[in-house]
Amino acid sequence: MMELALIKTLLNRDFYEQHKGIRCPDKIFTKDVRKIKQALDAAMRTYEGDLNTSDLEALFYSQNQTMTTATKTAYSCLFRKIDKEQVIKEEIATDVLGKMFQQYVGEQVANLGFDFVNGTQTSLEPLRRMLENYKDDFTPNLRIEWEDISIDTLLKANDLQTQWKFNIPSLRRKVEGVSGGHLLLVGARPNTGKTSFHASLIAGPEGWARQGAKCVVLCNEEAYERVGARYLSAASNMSMDEVKANVALARSRYEPVRANIRIKDSTNKDMQWVESLVKQEKPDVLILDMGDKFASKTSDKSDVYLKDAAIYARNIAKQYNCCVVWMSQLSAVAEGKVYVDQSMMEGSKTGKAAEADLMVLISKNPIVEAGFAPEEDTQRHLNIAKNKLKGGWHGVVHCELDGARSLYTA
Repeated sequence: MMELALIKTLLNRDFYEQHKGIRCPDKIFTKDVRKIKQALDAAMRTYEGDLNTSDLEALFYSQNQTMTTATKTAYSCLFRKIDKEQVIKEEIATDVLGKMFQQYVGEQVANLGFDFVNGTQTSLEPLRRMLENYKDDFTPNLRIEWEDISIDTLLKANDLQTQWKFNIPSLRRKVEGVSGGHLLLVGARPNTGKTSFHASLIAGPEGWARQGAKCVVLCNEEAYERVGARYLSAASNMSMDEVKANVALARSRYEPVRANIRIKDSTNKDMQWVESLVKQEKPDVLILDMGDKFASKTSDKSDVYLKDAAIYARNIAKQYNCCVVWMSQLSAVAEGKVYVDQSMMEGSKTGKAAEADLMVLISKNPIVEAGFAPEEDTQRHLNIAKNKLKGGWHGVVHCELDGARSLYTA
Protein backbone atom coordinates (compact mmCIF):
# COMPACT_ATOMS: atom_id res chain seq x y z
CA MET A 1 0.00 0.00 0.00
CA MET A 2 1.68 3.18 -1.21
CA GLU A 3 0.62 5.50 1.60
CA LEU A 4 1.94 3.07 4.24
CA ALA A 5 5.28 2.95 2.41
CA LEU A 6 5.28 6.77 2.39
CA ILE A 7 4.74 6.83 6.16
CA LYS A 8 7.77 4.56 6.59
CA THR A 9 9.81 6.78 4.26
CA LEU A 10 8.80 9.88 6.25
CA LEU A 11 10.39 8.35 9.35
CA ASN A 12 13.69 9.51 7.85
CA ARG A 13 14.42 12.95 9.33
CA ASP A 14 16.04 14.43 6.22
CA PHE A 15 13.21 13.36 3.93
CA TYR A 16 10.59 14.53 6.42
CA GLU A 17 12.17 17.99 6.74
CA GLN A 18 12.03 18.43 2.96
CA HIS A 19 8.32 17.64 2.77
CA LYS A 20 6.76 18.71 6.06
CA GLY A 21 4.01 21.27 6.39
CA ILE A 22 1.85 22.42 3.53
CA ARG A 23 3.55 20.14 1.03
CA CYS A 24 2.48 17.05 2.95
CA PRO A 25 -0.87 17.83 4.66
CA ASP A 26 -2.59 15.13 6.71
CA LYS A 27 -5.61 15.20 4.41
CA ILE A 28 -3.77 13.61 1.50
CA PHE A 29 -3.87 10.36 3.48
CA THR A 30 -6.91 8.17 4.15
CA LYS A 31 -8.68 8.61 7.49
CA ASP A 32 -6.90 5.91 9.52
CA VAL A 33 -3.44 6.60 8.09
CA ARG A 34 -4.04 10.33 8.65
CA LYS A 35 -4.04 9.77 12.44
CA ILE A 36 -0.71 7.95 12.19
CA LYS A 37 0.67 10.86 10.15
CA GLN A 38 -0.43 13.28 12.89
CA ALA A 39 1.44 11.21 15.47
CA LEU A 40 4.49 11.22 13.19
CA ASP A 41 4.35 15.04 12.96
CA ALA A 42 4.18 15.30 16.75
CA ALA A 43 7.15 12.95 17.16
CA MET A 44 9.26 14.90 14.67
CA ARG A 45 8.51 18.11 16.58
CA THR A 46 9.46 16.50 19.89
CA TYR A 47 12.44 14.28 19.12
CA GLU A 48 15.63 14.51 17.09
CA GLY A 49 16.94 12.15 14.46
CA ASP A 50 15.16 9.37 12.60
CA LEU A 51 12.24 7.36 13.97
CA ASN A 52 11.36 3.69 13.67
CA THR A 53 7.96 2.03 13.49
CA SER A 54 8.01 0.90 17.12
CA ASP A 55 8.70 4.44 18.38
CA LEU A 56 5.87 5.81 16.25
CA GLU A 57 3.44 3.13 17.41
CA ALA A 58 4.20 3.75 21.10
CA LEU A 59 3.73 7.48 20.69
CA PHE A 60 0.50 6.94 18.76
CA TYR A 61 -1.05 4.85 21.56
CA SER A 62 0.01 7.38 24.18
CA GLN A 63 -1.92 10.05 22.26
CA ASN A 64 -4.99 7.84 21.74
CA GLN A 65 -5.54 6.11 25.08
CA THR A 66 -9.35 5.96 24.88
CA MET A 67 -9.60 3.84 21.73
CA THR A 68 -11.46 0.54 21.94
CA THR A 69 -9.73 -2.83 21.86
CA ALA A 70 -11.05 -3.45 18.34
CA THR A 71 -9.72 -0.11 17.10
CA LYS A 72 -6.34 -0.71 18.75
CA THR A 73 -6.16 -4.14 17.09
CA ALA A 74 -6.89 -2.56 13.70
CA TYR A 75 -4.15 0.05 14.19
CA SER A 76 -1.70 -2.61 15.39
CA CYS A 77 -2.31 -4.37 12.09
CA LEU A 78 -1.57 -1.11 10.22
CA PHE A 79 1.68 -0.63 12.12
CA ARG A 80 2.75 -4.19 11.32
CA LYS A 81 2.11 -3.47 7.64
CA ILE A 82 4.12 -0.23 7.84
CA ASP A 83 7.00 -2.10 9.45
CA LYS A 84 7.04 -4.62 6.59
CA GLU A 85 7.00 -1.94 3.88
CA GLN A 86 10.19 -1.07 2.01
CA VAL A 87 11.45 2.51 2.18
CA ILE A 88 10.71 4.17 -1.17
CA LYS A 89 13.56 5.69 -3.16
CA GLU A 90 13.72 9.42 -2.51
CA GLU A 91 12.94 10.55 -6.07
CA ILE A 92 9.95 8.21 -6.32
CA ALA A 93 8.61 9.17 -2.90
CA THR A 94 8.96 12.85 -3.77
CA ASP A 95 7.08 12.32 -7.02
CA VAL A 96 4.29 10.33 -5.34
CA LEU A 97 3.85 12.93 -2.58
CA GLY A 98 3.72 15.67 -5.20
CA LYS A 99 0.98 13.88 -7.13
CA MET A 100 -1.01 13.17 -3.94
CA PHE A 101 -0.74 16.83 -2.97
CA GLN A 102 -1.88 18.00 -6.40
CA GLN A 103 -4.82 15.59 -6.28
CA TYR A 104 -5.78 16.95 -2.85
CA VAL A 105 -5.68 20.55 -4.10
CA GLY A 106 -7.61 19.53 -7.23
CA GLU A 107 -10.37 18.05 -5.10
CA GLN A 108 -10.56 21.26 -3.06
CA VAL A 109 -10.81 23.32 -6.25
CA ALA A 110 -13.54 21.02 -7.58
CA ASN A 111 -15.53 21.28 -4.33
CA LEU A 112 -15.33 25.07 -4.24
CA GLY A 113 -16.33 25.24 -7.91
CA PHE A 114 -19.26 22.90 -7.27
CA ASP A 115 -20.42 25.07 -4.34
CA PHE A 116 -20.22 28.20 -6.51
CA VAL A 117 -22.20 26.61 -9.36
CA ASN A 118 -24.89 25.38 -6.97
CA GLY A 119 -25.21 28.71 -5.18
CA THR A 120 -23.96 27.62 -1.76
CA GLN A 121 -20.88 29.78 -2.38
CA THR A 122 -21.56 33.26 -3.85
CA SER A 123 -17.97 34.32 -4.47
CA LEU A 124 -14.84 32.82 -5.99
CA GLU A 125 -12.73 34.64 -3.42
CA PRO A 126 -12.18 31.46 -1.31
CA LEU A 127 -10.82 29.76 -4.42
CA ARG A 128 -8.52 32.68 -5.14
CA ARG A 129 -7.24 32.68 -1.53
CA MET A 130 -6.66 28.94 -1.59
CA LEU A 131 -4.66 29.06 -4.83
CA GLU A 132 -2.70 32.04 -3.55
CA ASN A 133 -1.93 30.10 -0.38
CA TYR A 134 -0.58 27.16 -2.37
CA LYS A 135 0.93 29.12 -5.27
CA ASP A 136 4.50 27.81 -5.01
CA ASP A 137 3.68 24.42 -3.56
CA PHE A 138 2.27 22.47 -6.49
CA THR A 139 5.61 20.78 -7.00
CA PRO A 140 7.66 19.13 -4.24
CA ASN A 141 11.03 20.23 -2.99
CA LEU A 142 14.00 18.80 -4.84
CA ARG A 143 17.37 17.75 -3.53
CA ILE A 144 19.66 19.18 -6.16
CA GLU A 145 23.14 17.83 -6.75
CA TRP A 146 24.85 20.66 -8.58
CA GLU A 147 27.19 19.87 -11.44
CA ASP A 148 30.95 20.02 -10.94
CA ILE A 149 32.26 23.03 -12.85
CA SER A 150 35.76 23.05 -11.38
CA ILE A 151 38.54 23.93 -13.78
CA ASP A 152 39.90 20.34 -13.75
CA THR A 153 36.48 18.90 -14.67
CA LEU A 154 35.93 21.42 -17.45
CA LEU A 155 39.38 20.86 -18.92
CA LYS A 156 38.82 17.10 -18.90
CA ALA A 157 35.43 17.52 -20.61
CA ASN A 158 37.01 19.78 -23.21
CA ASP A 159 39.61 17.13 -24.01
CA LEU A 160 36.87 14.49 -24.38
CA GLN A 161 35.24 16.50 -27.18
CA THR A 162 37.70 14.84 -29.54
CA GLN A 163 37.51 11.27 -28.27
CA TRP A 164 37.09 9.88 -31.82
CA LYS A 165 39.20 11.77 -34.31
CA PHE A 166 38.29 12.24 -37.97
CA ASN A 167 40.57 10.40 -40.41
CA ILE A 168 39.97 12.72 -43.37
CA PRO A 169 42.98 15.08 -43.15
CA SER A 170 41.30 18.19 -44.58
CA LEU A 171 38.35 17.75 -42.18
CA ARG A 172 40.49 16.92 -39.16
CA ARG A 173 42.51 20.11 -39.56
CA LYS A 174 39.33 22.14 -39.00
CA VAL A 175 37.20 19.83 -36.82
CA GLU A 176 39.33 17.41 -34.85
CA GLY A 177 36.66 14.87 -33.98
CA VAL A 178 33.60 13.90 -31.95
CA SER A 179 32.84 12.15 -28.69
CA GLY A 180 30.16 10.36 -26.71
CA GLY A 181 27.10 12.54 -26.23
CA HIS A 182 27.40 14.23 -29.63
CA LEU A 183 24.85 14.16 -32.45
CA LEU A 184 26.50 14.38 -35.88
CA LEU A 185 24.13 15.10 -38.75
CA VAL A 186 25.41 14.15 -42.22
CA GLY A 187 23.45 15.17 -45.29
CA ALA A 188 23.92 14.73 -49.05
CA ARG A 189 22.05 14.26 -52.30
CA PRO A 190 21.54 10.67 -53.54
CA ASN A 191 24.61 9.01 -55.10
CA THR A 192 26.99 11.47 -53.49
CA GLY A 193 28.73 9.00 -51.16
CA LYS A 194 26.88 9.06 -47.80
CA THR A 195 27.37 5.37 -47.01
CA SER A 196 30.99 5.50 -48.12
CA PHE A 197 31.42 8.50 -45.80
CA HIS A 198 30.57 6.60 -42.62
CA ALA A 199 32.32 3.46 -43.89
CA SER A 200 35.47 5.51 -44.40
CA LEU A 201 35.19 7.24 -41.01
CA ILE A 202 34.80 3.95 -39.18
CA ALA A 203 36.70 1.31 -41.14
CA GLY A 204 39.21 3.34 -43.17
CA PRO A 205 42.84 3.97 -42.21
CA GLU A 206 43.01 5.50 -38.70
CA GLY A 207 39.21 5.23 -38.55
CA TRP A 208 37.11 5.10 -35.40
CA ALA A 209 37.05 1.30 -35.26
CA ARG A 210 40.85 1.27 -35.44
CA GLN A 211 40.92 3.89 -32.66
CA GLY A 212 39.05 1.41 -30.46
CA ALA A 213 35.47 2.61 -30.83
CA LYS A 214 32.74 -0.02 -30.70
CA CYS A 215 30.60 0.89 -33.72
CA VAL A 216 27.02 -0.13 -34.50
CA VAL A 217 25.60 0.54 -37.97
CA LEU A 218 21.81 0.42 -38.41
CA CYS A 219 20.82 0.46 -42.08
CA ASN A 220 17.24 0.76 -43.28
CA GLU A 221 17.82 1.90 -46.87
CA GLU A 222 20.50 -0.19 -48.59
CA ALA A 223 20.71 -3.94 -48.03
CA TYR A 224 23.08 -4.77 -45.19
CA GLU A 225 25.28 -6.84 -47.55
CA ARG A 226 25.92 -3.77 -49.72
CA VAL A 227 26.69 -1.67 -46.66
CA GLY A 228 28.97 -4.43 -45.38
CA ALA A 229 30.78 -4.53 -48.70
CA ARG A 230 31.56 -0.81 -48.37
CA TYR A 231 33.05 -1.47 -44.95
CA LEU A 232 35.08 -4.40 -46.29
CA SER A 233 36.49 -2.22 -49.07
CA ALA A 234 37.26 0.69 -46.71
CA ALA A 235 38.95 -1.60 -44.18
CA SER A 236 41.02 -3.51 -46.72
CA ASN A 237 41.70 -0.55 -49.04
CA MET A 238 40.63 -2.84 -51.88
CA SER A 239 37.80 -2.75 -54.40
CA MET A 240 35.47 -5.74 -54.37
CA ASP A 241 37.15 -7.03 -57.54
CA GLU A 242 40.51 -6.80 -55.76
CA VAL A 243 39.03 -8.57 -52.72
CA LYS A 244 37.86 -11.44 -54.93
CA ALA A 245 41.30 -11.68 -56.48
CA ASN A 246 43.09 -11.85 -53.12
CA VAL A 247 40.72 -12.92 -50.36
CA ALA A 248 43.53 -13.81 -47.94
CA LEU A 249 45.00 -10.31 -48.06
CA ALA A 250 41.56 -8.72 -47.73
CA ARG A 251 40.74 -10.92 -44.75
CA SER A 252 43.99 -10.07 -42.96
CA ARG A 253 43.20 -6.36 -43.28
CA TYR A 254 39.47 -6.63 -42.58
CA GLU A 255 39.20 -8.99 -39.60
CA PRO A 256 40.98 -6.77 -37.02
CA VAL A 257 38.60 -3.93 -37.92
CA ARG A 258 35.47 -6.07 -38.10
CA ALA A 259 35.83 -6.93 -34.40
CA ASN A 260 34.66 -3.39 -33.56
CA ILE A 261 31.84 -3.18 -36.12
CA ARG A 262 28.27 -4.50 -35.94
CA ILE A 263 25.78 -4.05 -38.79
CA LYS A 264 22.04 -4.66 -38.52
CA ASP A 265 19.26 -4.40 -41.10
CA SER A 266 16.80 -2.10 -39.33
CA THR A 267 14.01 -1.75 -41.88
CA ASN A 268 10.71 -0.58 -40.31
CA LYS A 269 12.31 -0.02 -36.89
CA ASP A 270 11.70 3.10 -34.80
CA MET A 271 13.66 5.19 -32.30
CA GLN A 272 12.33 3.25 -29.33
CA TRP A 273 13.80 0.09 -30.82
CA VAL A 274 17.05 1.97 -31.44
CA GLU A 275 17.24 2.98 -27.79
CA SER A 276 16.66 -0.61 -26.65
CA LEU A 277 19.51 -1.77 -28.88
CA VAL A 278 21.86 0.96 -27.64
CA LYS A 279 21.00 0.16 -24.03
CA GLN A 280 21.90 -3.48 -24.67
CA GLU A 281 24.96 -3.12 -26.91
CA LYS A 282 26.48 0.08 -25.43
CA PRO A 283 28.21 1.31 -28.61
CA ASP A 284 30.67 4.19 -28.71
CA VAL A 285 29.44 5.21 -32.16
CA LEU A 286 25.96 4.64 -33.60
CA ILE A 287 25.23 5.12 -37.31
CA LEU A 288 21.58 5.70 -38.33
CA ASP A 289 21.45 5.21 -42.10
CA MET A 290 18.93 6.66 -42.82
CA GLY A 291 18.06 8.58 -39.67
CA ASP A 292 14.82 10.00 -41.09
CA LYS A 293 13.37 6.53 -41.61
CA PHE A 294 13.53 5.76 -37.89
CA ALA A 295 11.11 8.62 -37.18
CA SER A 296 7.54 7.73 -36.20
CA LYS A 297 5.07 9.82 -38.21
CA THR A 298 3.21 11.38 -35.30
CA SER A 299 2.24 14.45 -37.30
CA ASP A 300 1.24 15.42 -40.83
CA LYS A 301 4.20 17.80 -40.87
CA SER A 302 7.54 16.14 -41.52
CA ASP A 303 9.43 18.92 -39.75
CA VAL A 304 7.57 18.10 -36.53
CA TYR A 305 8.09 14.34 -36.41
CA LEU A 306 11.66 14.55 -37.73
CA LYS A 307 12.52 17.08 -35.02
CA ASP A 308 10.98 14.75 -32.40
CA ALA A 309 13.10 11.87 -33.71
CA ALA A 310 16.23 14.06 -33.69
CA ILE A 311 15.53 15.04 -30.08
CA TYR A 312 15.19 11.34 -29.27
CA ALA A 313 18.52 10.63 -31.01
CA ARG A 314 20.24 13.43 -29.12
CA ASN A 315 18.88 12.13 -25.82
CA ILE A 316 20.19 8.65 -26.67
CA ALA A 317 23.62 10.15 -27.37
CA LYS A 318 23.68 11.94 -24.02
CA GLN A 319 22.10 9.24 -21.87
CA TYR A 320 24.21 6.38 -23.21
CA ASN A 321 27.37 8.39 -23.90
CA CYS A 322 27.69 7.46 -27.55
CA CYS A 323 28.18 9.53 -30.68
CA VAL A 324 25.07 9.25 -32.86
CA VAL A 325 25.63 9.83 -36.58
CA TRP A 326 22.34 10.63 -38.35
CA MET A 327 22.52 10.18 -42.13
CA SER A 328 20.02 12.26 -44.10
CA GLN A 329 19.12 13.42 -47.58
CA LEU A 330 19.45 16.93 -48.94
CA SER A 331 16.49 18.20 -50.97
CA ALA A 332 16.49 18.79 -54.73
CA VAL A 333 17.39 22.44 -54.04
CA ALA A 334 20.94 21.25 -53.29
CA GLU A 335 21.34 19.44 -56.64
CA GLY A 336 24.36 20.73 -58.56
CA LYS A 337 25.47 23.07 -55.78
CA VAL A 338 28.90 22.97 -54.15
CA TYR A 339 27.94 25.21 -51.25
CA VAL A 340 24.97 23.83 -49.36
CA ASP A 341 23.42 24.71 -45.99
CA GLN A 342 20.94 23.39 -43.45
CA SER A 343 17.96 25.00 -45.19
CA MET A 344 18.40 22.34 -47.88
CA MET A 345 17.74 19.42 -45.52
CA GLU A 346 15.05 17.07 -46.82
CA GLY A 347 11.79 17.29 -44.85
CA SER A 348 13.15 19.40 -42.00
CA LYS A 349 14.94 22.66 -42.67
CA THR A 350 15.42 23.57 -39.01
CA GLY A 351 14.02 20.82 -36.75
CA LYS A 352 16.81 18.25 -37.12
CA ALA A 353 19.52 20.87 -37.46
CA ALA A 354 18.55 22.46 -34.14
CA GLU A 355 19.50 19.27 -32.28
CA ALA A 356 22.84 18.61 -33.99
CA ASP A 357 26.21 19.38 -32.44
CA LEU A 358 27.89 19.12 -35.83
CA MET A 359 26.50 19.16 -39.38
CA VAL A 360 28.55 17.89 -42.31
CA LEU A 361 26.80 18.34 -45.65
CA ILE A 362 28.48 16.60 -48.59
CA SER A 363 28.33 18.00 -52.10
CA LYS A 364 30.01 17.40 -55.44
CA ASN A 365 30.77 19.46 -58.49
CA PRO A 366 27.95 20.29 -60.92
CA ILE A 367 27.87 18.65 -64.34
CA VAL A 368 29.07 21.36 -66.71
CA GLU A 369 29.46 19.43 -69.97
CA ALA A 370 27.00 17.35 -71.92
CA GLY A 371 27.97 13.70 -71.78
CA PHE A 372 30.18 14.20 -68.71
CA ALA A 373 30.26 11.03 -66.58
CA PRO A 374 29.52 12.00 -62.94
CA GLU A 375 31.40 9.00 -61.55
CA GLU A 376 34.60 10.41 -63.07
CA ASP A 377 34.44 13.42 -60.76
CA THR A 378 35.83 12.22 -57.45
CA GLN A 379 36.06 15.56 -55.67
CA ARG A 380 33.75 16.04 -52.68
CA HIS A 381 33.08 19.15 -50.61
CA LEU A 382 32.33 18.88 -46.90
CA ASN A 383 30.26 21.86 -45.81
CA ILE A 384 30.48 22.38 -42.03
CA ALA A 385 27.07 24.05 -41.71
CA LYS A 386 26.87 23.89 -37.91
CA ASN A 387 29.55 23.33 -35.31
CA LYS A 388 29.03 23.56 -31.55
CA LEU A 389 32.21 21.60 -30.82
CA LYS A 390 35.62 22.85 -29.77
CA GLY A 391 36.71 25.73 -31.98
CA GLY A 392 33.32 26.09 -33.66
CA TRP A 393 34.80 26.36 -37.16
CA HIS A 394 32.38 26.78 -40.08
CA GLY A 395 33.22 26.57 -43.76
CA VAL A 396 34.00 24.09 -46.55
CA VAL A 397 36.83 21.57 -46.81
CA HIS A 398 37.64 19.55 -49.90
CA CYS A 399 38.58 15.91 -50.31
CA GLU A 400 38.50 13.00 -52.74
CA LEU A 401 36.18 10.00 -52.79
CA ASP A 402 37.59 6.69 -53.95
CA GLY A 403 34.21 5.13 -54.68
CA ALA A 404 35.55 1.68 -55.49
CA ARG A 405 37.20 1.46 -52.08
CA SER A 406 34.66 3.58 -50.14
CA LEU A 407 37.40 5.87 -48.87
CA TYR A 408 37.46 9.64 -48.40
CA THR A 409 41.02 10.91 -48.74
CA ALA A 410 42.86 14.23 -48.79
